[in-house]
Amino acid sequence: MRSAFLFLIALFLLSDLAVGQKVKKTNGLDSQPAAISGVYSNLFLEAGYSQADIDTKVAKAYHDVFEGPGRVYFEVGDTMAYVSDLKNHDARTEGLSYGMMIAVQLNKKDVFDRIWRWSKKYLQHQDGPRKGYFAWSINVETMKRNSEGSASDGELYFATSLLFAANRWGNDTGINYYREARNILDAMWQKDGTGNVYNLINTAHKQISFVPEGNNYNWTDPSYHLPAFYEVWALYAKDGHEQFYRDCADTSRAFLRRACSAPTGLNADYTEFSGEPHSTPWMPAAFRYDSWRVPMNIAMDYAWFGKDQQWQENYAHRFQGFLRSKGVDNFEDQFNLDGSRPEFILQAGKVKKLRHSLGLVATAAAASIMVKEKGRLDFIHALWNAKLQPYDDGYFDPYYDGLLYLFSLMHLSGKYHMIEPTIK
Repeated sequence: MRSAFLFLIALFLLSDLAVGQKVKKTNGLDSQPAAISGVYSNLFLEAGYSQADIDTKVAKAYHDVFEGPGRVYFEVGDTMAYVSDLKNHDARTEGLSYGMMIAVQLNKKDVFDRIWRWSKKYLQHQDGPRKGYFAWSINVETMKRNSEGSASDGELYFATSLLFAANRWGNDTGINYYREARNILDAMWQKDGTGNVYNLINTAHKQISFVPEGNNYNWTDPSYHLPAFYEVWALYAKDGHEQFYRDCADTSRAFLRRACSAPTGLNADYTEFSGEPHSTPWMPAAFRYDSWRVPMNIAMDYAWFGKDQQWQENYAHRFQGFLRSKGVDNFEDQFNLDGSRPEFILQAGKVKKLRHSLGLVATAAAASIMVKEKGRLDFIHALWNAKLQPYDDGYFDPYYDGLLYLFSLMHLSGKYHMIEPTIK
């Protein structure tokens, strides 16, 4: 087992060298963001952990999520694979596209290609008003789609990970990654409301929609706001919409200021484009599972592009300060925006319970990228000591907890990059 981990570590180090990007111990953001400097912060080093132990930590997390007995990644035949939300018995574009992003970041080409082939075959619409978009969920036992419609964040991650794959591996190794990314983006721009299907981005508001269909086109999910990805599209998509994507990135930054304006730093899972909470027939507005991703997404934009540093640092200070007030080792995972406990508890799978969830522990630690005070290391140590294993009551979620855990470890160890072309 240890030899397998050491082999993985070697691959991680080689992948960093392959793209010429540097990782270093640093206190806060460099004078230039990573998109300019090519330098990615390693906060675990700052917290006193050795590089060997950090590499082992990330390798083990990858092994647990993709290869171990509790894995969520499953190969199908010789050329395909999927990522499954085990508790909900499905595969969804969220997890599939996350799997691809992890694979391209860690230089796992076979894993990336397998997931993409499976996603394209079973979920991407090849004709009709939804052509180019993906059905967001499929039952992996019956292979029947649970919905034909899209969740906009899936396409966002698919397109970005494909652009990164084109930059890392080129387009002549079996899959033309750039062409596949453009197929998604070009299809997006062809949606004009025919069949009640629209652009993934509400073009009037320049904000990503919750679902690009019907009235769900007219509100959003703060965790879908990834300004860093729009900047990547502006750099590498080369589809003639570069300025629009840059405008969307700036609009998302302004939106996040409004959505996360509470003294606690908390945001609602769903909001209007104004940032005001949006309740649905199935759930009153509150900070819940989707919202866990927001601090990690903001930290990515801070590290890569650094275009809203002062507000982002203030946000992280408020957000971590609130969680710290609840106890770094004890805070629960759902809140009203004022920090009180919500009456309605959203269940995970069949489980309805507040807990100290690994996924939020992970993304709260990722927010430390934006915090300059020395006290930020308490969240780093908490994540380091956390384990991807069943909770005391037996509940286990290697899918959502596991993927956010792995993403956050990658961010904090300097292994999550804006992948530039290997040949310029």
